[in-house]
Amino acid sequence: MDNNRELFELVKKAQLGDKECLNRLAEAARVRLREYVQRLTLKEELTEDIVQESILEMFKVFDKLKKTDRFWNWLEGIAFNKVRSHYGRRWRHKAVSLSDVGCEIAETNSPDGLADMVTAELKQVVVKSMARLQPRYRAVLTMRCYQGMKYSEIAELMKCSEFGVQALFYRAKKALAKELSHHGLGKGSLLTALVLFGKMTATSEAAATKVSVTAATCKVGVAAGILATASSKTAIVSVTAAGALAVGAVAVTSGPEENPAVPGKEATKSLQIKGPVEAVSKEVMECWYYYPPNGNGAVMMRLESNADGTQSYSPWLQNDQSNYYRSKNTIYINNHRMWTNDLSVWRLPTDSPQLTEFLSGVEGKREGLRYVPHRIGGLVVVVKQDQNGSHSQITHRRDISDEEYFRYKWPAGAKVVDNRDVMHKRGWTYFEITGRINGKEARGRGRIPFVYATSKKHWPWIDLKVAGRIVSRACFAGLSRPWMGLHTIDTVRRDAAQKRIWFETKYEKRSGKTEVVLKPEGGKIVYTIDMKKDVIESIEFSGDTQGRLNFNYLQDIDNTGSEFAESGRQASLRERSEGMLWLAHLMEGELGQ
Repeated sequence: MDNNRELFELVKKAQLGDKECLNRLAEAARVRLREYVQRLTLKEELTEDIVQESILEMFKVFDKLKKTDRFWNWLEGIAFNKVRSHYGRRWRHKAVSLSDVGCEIAETNSPDGLADMVTAELKQVVVKSMARLQPRYRAVLTMRCYQGMKYSEIAELMKCSEFGVQALFYRAKKALAKELSHHGLGKGSLLTALVLFGKMTATSEAAATKVSVTAATCKVGVAAGILATASSKTAIVSVTAAGALAVGAVAVTSGPEENPAVPGKEATKSLQIKGPVEAVSKEVMECWYYYPPNGNGAVMMRLESNADGTQSYSPWLQNDQSNYYRSKNTIYINNHRMWTNDLSVWRLPTDSPQLTEFLSGVEGKREGLRYVPHRIGGLVVVVKQDQNGSHSQITHRRDISDEEYFRYKWPAGAKVVDNRDVMHKRGWTYFEITGRINGKEARGRGRIPFVYATSKKHWPWIDLKVAGRIVSRACFAGLSRPWMGLHTIDTVRRDAAQKRIWFETKYEKRSGKTEVVLKPEGGKIVYTIDMKKDVIESIEFSGDTQGRLNFNYLQDIDNTGSEFAESGRQASLRERSEGMLWLAHLMEGELGQ
């Protein structure tokens, strides 16, 4: 029964009590389910039993079907759950031996088409190879290749994330290709084997002619392939006491004493993931960090969590567009990048040993990701925690900035709460600088992008003058750079550490402000940072030089004039080479023209 309109009418009449329509529907369902279930079980008798049980279940709960256009998905879901229930603990393991299936499938009707053109030996190879797969591998191959289901539909049925389904599909393909290779068949035989298996298990010649598996159907993203590899035993680099991955701090979204990602749970004392959520035992997590080539792009991060042992989803995503936090079915979009709950500096796997050593000295503890040298391509670091609280890390050198994994599609019907102010929604803004340095007036202006997506068109610039003398026109070292993917407190402190300037960090919960105190020779530089807006409010100088710079960020830019037109002048060689030390020289009165 291929006519959807005819099917929908049949379902409606059956729901109204028409017994003849219900019987016709049951017969149509029996044919379709048999093909579907046999591909999952590879056993004739078991298939017949599950089909019969599914039809009986359909009769019992038929009144619970709400949408007639979802009939097949609903019915196949019933059958799928019965198959999974049958396998029980064997669902994730090879459940059929090579001799267990024999010629059960290969000797069926053999519909015309490809199945008639190949030898009996090849048919046996394909059947045996499929039989050696984990039942869940056969299930995802069947739903994707023969049912034509979307990854999102499979995820809903299997009660896991869409990305998790892609990774499972990737592993299923690899497993099948490996089984085929044991019989001398190369990589190019995978599609042929899938098509052949589909035709061999079709219930009729007409159904067999419709079986088609394309390369597009079998495609999964690079990120899904990395996750599938990262989950394999051979690819994972285990974290040991020796410290293949040193411990890091736990990131939060709303304050150093809060962690909405996992409310009410304590972090493990022995090891914490350097990421967006506490390392809680009995919870499966995948923490993804993507670092752009040579640091020229946004640091993008994402967490895949499985807190209750069933449904896996992404509670936190930070990409080059914005910052998102998911709580149940509500998505929150915030102004600020993430920071750590103990205010430790956010480390990157590309941090040099010298930078790591200095930060460890300042913070009094040795922690941070394992060092990975800079290369041209991007860097992906996956940190995984299993249900026993054990951790592992894997590193890939891939550019996955355009992967759908970092352009996450929230579930249909999700409520979106946008907490951003006007300038953060715009993605960039102008700012003004006012203040005094050693009694001399300081004035300036500039432009700042908040996300990398706007940084190319609205690039950052600054024009600062003290007593009418130009101080800086392009150097953002020591200032906010949120478009690069880290919070302002981290860009400021990491800039200081690069130049080996000692610092302290103080947080005031009531005001939501943090002070970062830098201690260069000859005095102090104190930053006041608004944690929620993720911007510098002021920079105060004390010691031999006294002064203060106040920053005002414009929400409304419609009435700004030509004074905010960027200058064509680039940073001086001294500014570029000194990095954030230009602020120290400003304090000493040495910088200017």
